[in-house]
Order: sequence, then structure tokens, then C-alpha cells
Amino acid sequence: MIRVITVEREYGSRGAEFAHLLAQHLGWRLIDRCLIDEIAKQAGVSPNQAERCDEQLDPWYYRVGKAFWHGSWERLSAEQDVFDSESMAGLIRNYMVKLAEEGQCVVVGRGAASILARVPGAFHVFVYAAQWRKVRYLEETFPEHAGDVEREMIAMDKRRAAYVRRYFGQDWTDRRLYHMMINSCMGFDAMVQAAVDGAGLAAQRAAEPAHQR
Repeated sequence: MIRVITVEREYGSRGAEFAHLLAQHLGWRLIDRCLIDEIAKQAGVSPNQAERCDEQLDPWYYRVGKAFWHGSWERLSAEQDVFDSESMAGLIRNYMVKLAEEGQCVVVGRGAASILARVPGAFHVFVYAAQWRKVRYLEETFPEHAGDVEREMIAMDKRRAAYVRRYFGQDWTDRRLYHMMINSCMGFDAMVQAAVDGAGLAAQRAAEPAHQR
């Protein structure tokens, strides 16, 4: 029985919009921006601080310094109070496991497919699109950055891949992580229907008593 769907997405593929529509179609919770707010609350930091660490790596010089001071008794208690990308990734891992236990949610990005790779009842989707379609969408959405969207698109995907590789030990684009890879050029209606059918949710929902739907 599928209880949670994860949606990883190329930048510009409109995967987050698809996840929103899928959650709406199923009547499930969408876990996207609210995850940042939840982690910020757990860590006792501002949402802006948590957002700066969202799907990001700490700078290399920060990681080197942290490794250098790791064994220092003088720094031990202070380190425990530091909020960075590594600590956020740890909190996200724990929160994802909790979400999977609760069920009925669609989770966007943040390495969810890697974290829940072996969790029963999790269905993993990767959304991609033709390069020209992504460029056109981003140029229309951010016309003030029209000359830079392709470079930013490549950089964003590299950051997401590096984040998943470092904190969750997986290749973000490895097809073996996913049950389904969807080209968003097919349109949202077809995407939602494909995901629902692929996860077996149409039959699952039909078998549920009416009061549980």
C-alpha cells in the first residue's frame, strides 16, 4: 500500500507544481515549503536561516574548519549549537521517516527518495523535461534573468545532486532510485494520472470504504 510519494525534480521542470497538483488530486498533504518551517521550529532558528541551508552544501572552507575542530573539547559544546546544512540534513532525515509513518503526503525534493529508498509504502518519482522547455519556462517566469537561466539551471541541478550525494550517499539522477521518471512535457493532467496509476492508488482508493477516502 502506497502511503507517501516523493518527487525529485530538475530545476525548471515544474516538478514542484506537479507535486502540488498530485497532492491536491489525492487529498494528501504537500510537504515542500512547510518542511523548511518545521525544521526551523525544531532547530530553534528562523525560517530564513533554515532556507539558506535548504538543499545546499556548507562552503568547503566551513567544512574544512569544522573537521579541524571536530575533536576539540573547547569547541564541542559550541558546535552542538551551530545550525548548518549538515545539521539540517540530519533533521530532515528524521522528519522524513516520521512523515512516511504518518502517510498520505507528497514530499518535494530534499533527498526524500534516498532517505525513504527502503521504506515500504514509499513511491518515488523523478520529473525531468526537455532543455528548451525548461529554458523557456524559466525565461517566462524570471524575465529579468533571461540571459542567465540556462547557467543557473545547470548550477541548481549540480547543487541538488551534490547535496544528495554528500548527505544521503546516492546519485540523484540514478534511475534505480525511482519507480517512475516523468517528462513534464506531457502535461500535468497526464503526469498526475500516470503517477496515480503507477503507484496503484486508483485501485487502492477504490477498495477503501467511502468514509476513508
